[in-house]
Amino acid sequence: MISKRLTIREGKQKKKGVNFVGLSMEVLATSSATSTHPHFTLSNPKKPSTFNFNFKPIIVSQQVHPGKFFPLRIVEARLLCIRTNLNGSGSCGSSDAFCKHDFLFYPLCRLSKSFSSQSSCFAISRGCPLRFRKHTISLQNVSHSEKIRQNVSVVFVCIVAAMLLVTSVSVAVNNTPSWALSEENLLFLEAWRTIDRAYVDKTFNGQSWFRYRETALRNEPMNNRKETYKAIRKMLATLNDPFTRFLEPEKFKSLRSGTQGALTGVGLSIGYPAGSEGSQAGLVVISAAPGGPANRAGILSGDIILEIDNTSTKNMDIYDAAERLQGPEGTSVELIIRTGPEIKHLALTREKVSLNPVKSRLCEVPSSEKNYSRIGYIKLTSFNQKASAAVKEAIDTLRSNRVNAFVLDLRDNSGGLFPEGIETAKIWLDKGVIVYICDNRGVRDIYDTDGSSAIAASEPLAVLVNKGTASASEILAGALKDNKRAVLFGEPTYGKGKIQSVFQLSDGSGLAVTVARYETPAHNDIDKIGVIPDHPLPNSFPKDDEGFCGCLQDSASACYVNNAQLFS
Repeated sequence: MISKRLTIREGKQKKKGVNFVGLSMEVLATSSATSTHPHFTLSNPKKPSTFNFNFKPIIVSQQVHPGKFFPLRIVEARLLCIRTNLNGSGSCGSSDAFCKHDFLFYPLCRLSKSFSSQSSCFAISRGCPLRFRKHTISLQNVSHSEKIRQNVSVVFVCIVAAMLLVTSVSVAVNNTPSWALSEENLLFLEAWRTIDRAYVDKTFNGQSWFRYRETALRNEPMNNRKETYKAIRKMLATLNDPFTRFLEPEKFKSLRSGTQGALTGVGLSIGYPAGSEGSQAGLVVISAAPGGPANRAGILSGDIILEIDNTSTKNMDIYDAAERLQGPEGTSVELIIRTGPEIKHLALTREKVSLNPVKSRLCEVPSSEKNYSRIGYIKLTSFNQKASAAVKEAIDTLRSNRVNAFVLDLRDNSGGLFPEGIETAKIWLDKGVIVYICDNRGVRDIYDTDGSSAIAASEPLAVLVNKGTASASEILAGALKDNKRAVLFGEPTYGKGKIQSVFQLSDGSGLAVTVARYETPAHNDIDKIGVIPDHPLPNSFPKDDEGFCGCLQDSASACYVNNAQLFS
């Protein structure tokens, strides 16, 4: 293979160079038809930060001419239209009066200088963004004895190229669509931006999120608020995530009130059947608030809601269902519930359900050398803004009664506020990781504790869980189990291993967005699996505090559990 190198450097004209003020250009070419593509580089050594072009030439053909012309390939170099200021004046030089703009004219104008190489053919093709037309400039077979004609020809070609470039820019600018964004467009963009920044899956279910935005702004009607809400819901549906949902102002207000301690409804926590995520035959009852209308009617965790007010829940999302279950105090709602093989038709009256998250009780049991005679029972039903403070208060009260062990009952606790779950875990742990927060690239955050918030890190602890234990309560249960702080009893938990955050939009509506998934301290991903307990509980084991104490006190009862085994 024969290789030729043509070098052009700043300075006086040399045997294989020309005067390129402020530029350095290198062309590599070979005469072998099987060689790789040559490399072509333009750079500004004096101002490297303001101008730098890299060309990847495409070999078009190989021309060999007899006589004093050496073999050379036609080289095509594609330039991007990049604004630059090479010599500080905005022009290419005093001899190039036709190029007064600093918009890709500099390398074109420099071609007007003499090109005293051995090459017989040189071609440049330029392609620009914004749908610029492509034009090709060719300098064909110029003899060394015709330098004057060469210079004149190059200058002429440069002028023509500059005129065509200006025309292309004008056409591209004129064809670029533009519109004034309306208030509805801006609300849609606010929702789009929230998902763009917060959503856990940065592939956005395998779609171009930016392209969707542009397409929606062009094609989706957003002439009023109702149409804008519809466009936002349609956008979120492309994520195929049942937990990422749009909340109209009323729903958003209701959700916030639910996390602050009171709710008017029937006292149900609902979700999708584990593993279905939206393709379910109904909605599952995660838990029924103690003392609420649903609890008094005998609705249990694991029951399936088939209809709400004669509307099937087959394709209903949980936010729509929650809105239907809530309503003014004193009004009624009709439900069709499946409990195992049994179908129940129930009419429940809505009432204000106080979401006091904690109940506690002291259980005194027969003592022995291996038994714990004074057990503090704490039932935590939800993680609202009062949760961790209520747990601390219960611990202090029980300690005043000289308890020597604790039982934390998380059965039918459907979760709630993630920060409250973390703070509750800190109460029981003197050190260790609580949870790993992950996205599609792996662990992105770690929540742990140094023991500064611990007030009950030494007493024996048992935790009770079931399939109604979900979300933040699963984080707490997983942290206590993996850090060997507690023994878990019951059945596998619900298996909601994703975390949602709620974002308020400017008009009072909001978005519930899946922002992460989590792993337990042992790096277990519990999504659709749940936290696996250490030991089962008897099927008849009660869920109320009085029944719990009875099962520890009466060894003849069917639900009896030896309290020594409870803390083994």
